[in-house]
Order: sequence, then C-alpha cells, then structure tokens
Amino acid sequence: MTLSHAFRFVLVFIIWCGSQPVLAETGPITVTRSLPVEAHFEYLVDPEGTADLEEVLKLPEHQWQLVENGNATFGISDESYWLRFSVRNETDYRRDLIAELAYPLLDDVVFHVFSGEERIDTFATGDTRPFEPRQVDHPNMLLRFVLASHETKTIYVRVRTDGSMILPLKVWRENQFFEAAAKEQKLHFFFFGCLTIIIMINMAIFLKLWERLYLFYALAIAGYLLFFISMRGYGFQHDYPQSPVLHGRALLLSMPFLALFSVLFCREFLKTKTHSPRLDFALKAMICFEVVNLLAAFFMSYNVAVKLSALSSFVFFSLLFVAGPITWAAGLRAGMFFTIAWTPLTVGVLATAGRSMGFFPENFLTQYAMQIGSGLEAFILTLALADRLHREREDKIEAQADRLRMEISRHEAQTKLTDAMMHDPVTRLPNRNRFEWVINQQLRLNPEGHYMVGVARVTRMEEINRTLDLARSERLIQDIALQMKSLAGKLPYVQSVRDDMGRIERVYQISGDTFGLLLDAGKVGDNFEGLELALRQLSEPVLLDNLAIELHPKFGAATYPMHGDHAAMLIRNAHVGMEIAPRDKRAVGFYSRNYDIYSESRLTLMSDLREALHNSTTAIHYQPKLCLINDEIVGLEALIRWHHPERGWVFPVDFIPLAEDTGVITQLTRWVFENSIRELDSILTDYPQLEISINISARDLVSGDLRELIEPMLARIEPGRLTLELTETAAMEDPEKGLIALKALADLGLKVSIDDFGSGYSSLSYLKRLPATEIKLDRSLITDICTSESSRVIVATAINMAHGLGYRLVAEGVENEETGRLLKTMGCDRLQGFWLCHPLPVEKLKLWLAEHRSAF
Repeated sequence: MTLSHAFRFVLVFIIWCGSQPVLAETGPITVTRSLPVEAHFEYLVDPEGTADLEEVLKLPEHQWQLVENGNATFGISDESYWLRFSVRNETDYRRDLIAELAYPLLDDVVFHVFSGEERIDTFATGDTRPFEPRQVDHPNMLLRFVLASHETKTIYVRVRTDGSMILPLKVWRENQFFEAAAKEQKLHFFFFGCLTIIIMINMAIFLKLWERLYLFYALAIAGYLLFFISMRGYGFQHDYPQSPVLHGRALLLSMPFLALFSVLFCREFLKTKTHSPRLDFALKAMICFEVVNLLAAFFMSYNVAVKLSALSSFVFFSLLFVAGPITWAAGLRAGMFFTIAWTPLTVGVLATAGRSMGFFPENFLTQYAMQIGSGLEAFILTLALADRLHREREDKIEAQADRLRMEISRHEAQTKLTDAMMHDPVTRLPNRNRFEWVINQQLRLNPEGHYMVGVARVTRMEEINRTLDLARSERLIQDIALQMKSLAGKLPYVQSVRDDMGRIERVYQISGDTFGLLLDAGKVGDNFEGLELALRQLSEPVLLDNLAIELHPKFGAATYPMHGDHAAMLIRNAHVGMEIAPRDKRAVGFYSRNYDIYSESRLTLMSDLREALHNSTTAIHYQPKLCLINDEIVGLEALIRWHHPERGWVFPVDFIPLAEDTGVITQLTRWVFENSIRELDSILTDYPQLEISINISARDLVSGDLRELIEPMLARIEPGRLTLELTETAAMEDPEKGLIALKALADLGLKVSIDDFGSGYSSLSYLKRLPATEIKLDRSLITDICTSESSRVIVATAINMAHGLGYRLVAEGVENEETGRLLKTMGCDRLQGFWLCHPLPVEKLKLWLAEHRSAF
C-alpha cells in the first residue's frame, strides 16, 4: 500500500468514525426563504467501479458515510464513489436550484434525481465527455432541478476519476449561483488577463533585447496560465469543448512545461553557474528530468502522470525555494527578490498538491493557494525584472499599468453600450428583444403553463410629440413608464425576472409608445379586479406641467398556447388584438383569428412580388453617402422600391420580412445585384471614388448561392467598390455559417458593413470576429443626439468603440444639418439621410451627382 493510499484509508476511517454519532439523524438539505443552504451528503466507495444504481439502492444504510460540511477529499483515486443527499423546499414558492460539485476535473459524473421512490431524471457529465450538452455553461459539475413548495427530492451521484477525488458539494438557489459564478469568473479572468499582460510584456522585452531571461520567464508564466485554465476547466469550456482527450493532455502537459521554464528562468536569473556549481548542477538535473516528464506526459496514463507530476512538484519547488537564499547569501540582489517571490508560490503549490493527494481538506485556502501564490510570485518577479532594467524599465511598468487601465475603461464602455442596447434610452425599460427572450425562457421552463402577453399603446403619443417639445415628451413617457412599473409591481400574477445587474423587470418597452408585460394566466383565474383597476388608472389623464393630457391607451392580449407558441407570435397577435379592441376605455382586445386582417392579404403579396421581379416592375433607388472627412460623395446604397398596381407603394418593411420567410429574398437579391450594377455602370465610370452598397439577408448569407451570384459580376465592378450590408440581427441568426460565408466573400475582395447597429440584441464578441470594415449606426440612436445628452454619450461611445476595433462608422437617418455637423465634430466617418438626399432613381441620381459634384 502506498503512502497516499494509507493516508486516504486513515482519512476515510476518521471521517467514518466522526460521522457515526449523527448518521442516524441525517436529514435533507433544507432550502428556506432567506438562510444560506448548508450542504451535506453521504457517500460510499465502489472499489471495482461496477455497481449500478439498482445495486446501490439496495445497500444497507450503515454502509453510507456522512460528510457533514459537504466537502470531502480522497486523494488520487481510480475508485468510484456514490454520493447521496436529499433537498427539501421549506418555502411556499417553487425554487429553481442547482447542485454543484465544485471541482471541474472529475472524469465521469452521473446524477440520478428521485422524487419519492420514482427516478425522474438522469444527467451524465464529466471532463471525459464532450462539454456540450451541459445543463449550465460552467466548468463545474452542475445539476439543475426544481422543487415545488415543501417538496423533497433525493439525488444520487456516481463519481469516477483518474485524478484527485475532490468532492465539494454545494446547493444553490439558481439566481444566487449565477451571481456567484459571474463574480468568480470575473476574478479568474482578471487574473488570467494579468498573466497574459505579463507574458506579452516580457515577450516584447525579449524581442527587443534578445535576452533569454525574458523568454524563459514569459514561457514559465504561460505554463501557469495553461495550468490554471486547464485546472479550472475554462479551456475545456471555451476552447475545445468537443475534445475531452485534449483537455486532459493540456493539464498533464502544463505541469512539466511550467516547471521546465521556471527552472530555466531561475538558473538564468540567479546566475548560479557563476557562484554555486552544485546548485547549478542540481538545476540542470531538474531541467533534464522535466524534459523527460514533458515528453512522457504525451504517452503515460492520466492517473500515473498526475501522481508523477504531483510528487515531482515537491522536489521542484523545494529546490527553487532554497536556490533563492543560496544566491542571496552569495551577495546577489536577485536572490533576495527570488526568495521573497518564491515563498508564497511554494506554499501555494504545497497546499494545492496536498489537496490533490488528499493530505489537506477542500477549502478556500487550499483551492486558491497556488493561484494566489503564483499571482504574488509573478508580481514580485516583475518588480525584480524592473529593478534589473533600472529607470527605463520602470517606465515600461507604468506603460503596462496604463494599458491595463485602458482595457478596463474599454470594457466599462462596452458594458455601458451593451446595457444601452438592451434598454430604451429615455425610460431605461428593457426593450423588445429582452421581452422576447424572457417570454421564450418562461415557456421553455414551463411549457405546460398558461400565460398571457399583454401590450399597451399610448395612441396619442405621436400627436403629443408634435405638440410638446422633446424634453417634455420624454418626461411624459418616463412618467408613464414609472406608473406602469408601479402598477405591475402590485399585481402578483405579473411575471418578474431579475437581470444580470440585479434589477427587477416587469414592464418592457416594445417601441416608443408601446409597452408589454407577461402574466401568469393560471394565477389570474377569474379575478380580474386588480387588472381592471390598473387599466382604469392608466386610462386617466396624466398631469404634466399643469396640463391634463389624455393618453387614449389601447390594450391588447394574446394567450399561450392558444394564440402562439413563441414570443414573436404572441407579441404580434397581442398587437392585432389591440387593433380590434372595442372603443370603450380600458377594454382589452383579445386576439382572434376571425378578425386577423393581415394573414389573407399578405398570402398573395409574395406571388405578386415574384411576378413584379420577373416583369421588372420593381425599381431601385439610390441614396448617396457623404464622407465627413473630405466632404465628398463616396458611396451609394441600392434600395428596392415596389409600386403595386392595386396597393400602391408597398414599403420594404412590409414585404422584405415576408420575402425572407418564404425564400423569395434570394430572387429579390439576385434582381437587385444584376440591375443595380447594370444601371450604375456609367456612373461608376464617371465617378471612380463611388462605392455601391447592397443589402443582403440572413437567408442569402447561409444559402451558399451568394458567392456564385456575385463572382460573375466582378468582371463589371471592382470587388473593393462593392459593399455587402447586413443587419446585426441577420449576422447573429446562424453565427457559425454566417461567419464562414462572410469570410469567403471577403476573400473575393468585397467589403462587409454591419447595418442597423444598436437596434438588435447581439454579441459584441461575435460581431468583432466578422470580416467587416464598416458599422452603420441605427437611426434610432441618431434622431435626438442634438437634444439628448444620453444619446450623445451612446453615439460617442459607439464611434470610439468602432474606431478602436478598426471599423469605419456611418450614421444613417440624418435629417437635418445640425445633426450632420454634430456628427462630424464627434468623429463620425460618413453619413446618409434625407438631409443629404432622398433615395433617387438612376436618371435623377445622375443629375443630382452632376449638380452636387463640388457642393460639399
């Protein structure tokens, strides 16, 4: 029996003995309304790893051992462990809970959930399985489950791993878990960011000075970074989620890698060859051993490699721990810095290795000791290298701090911009995208429920805006929003959610004058008294500066599942219901298919559009773009126009979404490309600085036919003069396919522009991966920048962010000279809008261009 097995046997025996007096009284983990959830569990060991759930259920109670504090460490083990715990909801409300084994390096974890004697769920995870599908996007082993009021569920967990058997169990309220996970993740990634900056700085110094010392130090820190990313499971989560084998090897390789380059750095930094030949020989021997260890990590089994690395770390860190004092005693200043730096890291490594081998318990200090120690070591040695470089190196450290502050400022600016994109700039209410997400999330969580989507529209808002000045109109809509939030807070059946910043959301602003909310119809029953009272108050005149303003609100509603099975359909049908509402105040119009006037008429619209495209009765108008840097017309955007013989002018917003849904959009896109390039042939020859922009949809992007359509046309137009515009919503519809298609088009030399930026709810981390050169700021962010300070801040932030990411920024929807001049002073690159020119057919465009050749 090895020492680790003997120690683990003693540890298990002590835990078993200590748990006997309370074993008979083991009760469920209780979830109360406010107290923290204290976790505990029982376990048993399956040495052969062959027992299944049915066999475990039949085992006698005395074989289960209690771990009172919920944390257990059994060292490096290849045996299987079974855990058992019950959770009871002591509150009067349903609780969404998460059970967490807070150690990401467990190979195979299977959760079995029982309600009484019935198994209701089984979920398998572990780092030898692909990361997806996990119930929660998190490196630890997590199980989501729901407890009704006063309900108890029992959970059995089978755990097997070839590495350290560390079992810290926690039971969370779901919202508290995500809050804690977000905070922990921020700390981890801040730490990783600091290590990355240290690596970059030392690599830059190495490339400038060509001193091996800085290369060794950078690679040693890179080893720590790889080790912690692998140890915490972030590499598996984000970089190679479908490759568990690669995840395991990354951890094994990181340990000898960081040891090898740490010893190389130590030997170079302390100059042991000049003052201590014996120490130098020992370091060279350690280097040889770590090279062999690194190569062996490719081939050895995981269990053997982990044991070898854990044991060698004691020798490695002990050797480097004494290297500093020996050098310090020899009179070298570097020895003092190295001794001070290596002490906390050595303590941290010993604590981490002891935890992995089962010598130390699982707690905050043993869990983060090496991370804290390595952070201190990196900081102190960075100061030592600064001392080595004297005054000029101190300047570089200050530059590093400045860059870090810039990154923090940029992150804060991006956070504010993202928050602004999710909320109305005037009322600060969450917008339609957030509303749809909340509805869909609720329907997924409770598909058997009965819900009602309600909308309320202030019908006189347009008239009020024209009558009052903008500032007073904003105050009015803010007062309405506050009133709706207050009334909704008094209705228990209005669904509420808490966002990432802890704010309670009940009311959503679907558009400038329209609000929405989600009601649990099952809780309403036949008691509409509270709702009727709220509608009566909303229908009352609102006082603003001693003016009693009639709002004439209209109300509409649609129910799930009767009127739709997803958010977009429910909101749409609630709007239709609002339009057919009775004229009586406070009357709510419920959606009815019998009164839906839109469906039948729109069915024929696409067949008419196909015929119009075939007969070329559609037309293209072109809207110029002005460069604010040199005041020249630099581009044209091609816009489709359709005059229907019976309906008259059909707006693009009415037929383009239908064209996308029915597939007609591909035919429409082909028609626009062919006709716009043909019509503009002579104009592009006379005006060589002009570029042409053509809009494409998400369906065009992923169809696979777009490149085949465009390539033949490049014989008539230079690729660099053709820009493809797509909205940020279209770019996010199928991110992976869209990114591949866009890169293929960019390889042809085409430019890509992100249209309507700021109107959607998209991922900035994805948008910056697109091969785009231009961002078009949505007109909703431009409209009131001359009168609204918040709008100016958002636009300025967007401009700075775009320039920082290397994009050109175009403002669309500019309708007056004051806005245009203000955008120019703010650093905007280009603009388009009615102030410059309305969209024109090609013949009128030629005259306009000739007339305005030098007007700007």
